[in-house]
Amino acid sequence: MILPRKAGKGGIRQGADAWGVEIFSFLVIFLLSVVMLLPILHVVAKAFSAEWAIVTGRVGLWPVGFQWDAMKSIFNSRTFLTAFFNSTFTAVAGTLCTLTITAITAFPLSTRGIPGIKGITLVFVFTMYFSGGIIPTYLLFHSYGLLNTRAILIIPGLINIWHLLIIKNYYEGLPESIIESARLDGANYFTVFFRLIAPLSVPVYAAIVVFTSVILWNNYFDPMMYINSARLQTLPLYLRDMIAKAQNVELKAMLLEGAVAEEAMIAASIVASTLPILLVYPFMQRHFVKGVTMGSVKS
Repeated sequence: MILPRKAGKGGIRQGADAWGVEIFSFLVIFLLSVVMLLPILHVVAKAFSAEWAIVTGRVGLWPVGFQWDAMKSIFNSRTFLTAFFNSTFTAVAGTLCTLTITAITAFPLSTRGIPGIKGITLVFVFTMYFSGGIIPTYLLFHSYGLLNTRAILIIPGLINIWHLLIIKNYYEGLPESIIESARLDGANYFTVFFRLIAPLSVPVYAAIVVFTSVILWNNYFDPMMYINSARLQTLPLYLRDMIAKAQNVELKAMLLEGAVAEEAMIAASIVASTLPILLVYPFMQRHFVKGVTMGSVKS
């Protein structure tokens, strides 16, 4: 009978070091989470606090003199609702279009045996590091008549190269025997993709949906550069105008009437703008980690 060997001092030392690393990592993550969470809680508290509490600086991490007036004023604001609709439309339509085109483009790039496919992939990767510049890009969009249209917020990002590589690597990790069996049974290119590849790629698609929707929802640079119409204003520009108070006449009118405090209006706008992403993300989280992990490793 062979008795189990007792761990020596070296084994005990390694175990203690591992515990030390885990505790240190936990503390660092906890402190970072607290640092990021405290400002969010403070903004939420201001959005639901009374005007006197905000003016006197008594609002911390919990609402003081709870009220709904700021949120009601925001959702009764036509300017906010217009910006909210524009951001929602851009995020939903842009995510669907981007996912469709990126997923279809990644499939031939992941197919083995196609002559010159590596060179074509390098061309895609090249565009991830180099671009034509802001002014030539602006002139290009102007020549195509895309300025001051909703299409300008969707078309430039139809193919995100990083997302393309994630989906491509995920495709390469799928069993090649499934594709070969389908082709032996007479399935064409589109049948293989839509009947086999797409259903098996739901986890990575879900991850790309989260990535793309957050990017489009928070997109500030493109609307600032290419949108001049108030009718097409998105939420990031709306928040900028609220803070600057230069163009938002409706906000000035509400403040002059003494309805709610200025900081409460700004905080309520931030909360209302962040809420959709916070509501959608928990439903996508179970696919998020799996999709990113599987899409980042080649078989």
